[in-house]
Amino acid sequence: MVVREHFESDLRFYVAIGVFLILIYVVGIVAAAILGLAVIDRRIIPLTVGFFLFMFVYFISISVQALEPDGVE
Repeated sequence: MVVREHFESDLRFYVAIGVFLILIYVVGIVAAAILGLAVIDRRIIPLTVGFFLFMFVYFISISVQALEPDGVE
């Protein structure tokens, strides 16, 4: 199984989840704008900035976890 081998590492799995969440957010905003489901104006900027700050901290924590030693003795 190629997909299973790709996600053997926890870090790769966490990165994939982060990228998936970003894609879901972007697709949701674009779909809302195209379909007219929500008013997309400057009020969405704080939500977007907050989301991407959260994702930035998420990826920083993944990077810090990668620096930790593997085994705890």
